[in-house]
Amino acid sequence: MKSSIVLLLLVMVLSVQHTSATEFEKDVFQTSQGELTITFIGHGTLMMEYQGKVIHIDPVSWYADYATMPKADLILITHEHGDHLDSKAIDAVKKDNTSIVLTSICNKKYAGTDVMKNGDTKMFDGIEVTAVPAYNIKHMRAEGQPFHPKGDGNGYVIRFGDKKVYVAGDTENIPEMANLKDIDIAFLPMNLPYTMTPEMCADAALSFHPKILYPYHFGETNTGELADLLKDQQAIEVRLRKLN
Repeated sequence: MKSSIVLLLLVMVLSVQHTSATEFEKDVFQTSQGELTITFIGHGTLMMEYQGKVIHIDPVSWYADYATMPKADLILITHEHGDHLDSKAIDAVKKDNTSIVLTSICNKKYAGTDVMKNGDTKMFDGIEVTAVPAYNIKHMRAEGQPFHPKGDGNGYVIRFGDKKVYVAGDTENIPEMANLKDIDIAFLPMNLPYTMTPEMCADAALSFHPKILYPYHFGETNTGELADLLKDQQAIEVRLRKLN
């Protein structure tokens, strides 16, 4: 079994070895202060470009060759698991003045520049970032041991001019999502057993009504189920990208 997992990971690494930023899907959004370009790398990994600055979120070498990716002005790490925190990818894109935002647990594994906990808000060269809760209520490793304990990980709300982007990290449809206001673009995870079912993801979206919803980190989950669940919600546009 272990040899099969190792082989799978090797295949994943080799498959992305020559993937550069120009080969990924992108969407462009107009904000009050210029264009925001979001590049969909894969799984929980994203890149955003705004006002000449580059933001990498959970960069992981499995999903891109980071030696070919644009250097980062800001890196956001949601939590310490290997499919979100990858020192090799961070080292490949960081500059001397890159801000590396992460949790206290992550900071023990990779020394960042800014440790943020749930509820913190900081400015990074004109970009406002707020850390919000991300955790499991239902899905457990064992009795009393959630895959993502409360307080350990962050989701992030990032403000680009008049637009707010919510990157949820690994979480379920937690009560705190109802406190999110005026979210224009949301990324919600949808893979079992670690995050949400399509039903839970739909419930999460209905608790704060983002204008655009991207399911991400969805593995083998059928994203069409989420689209069907929200098809009558005209205020929420579900967009499907290659983020399994």
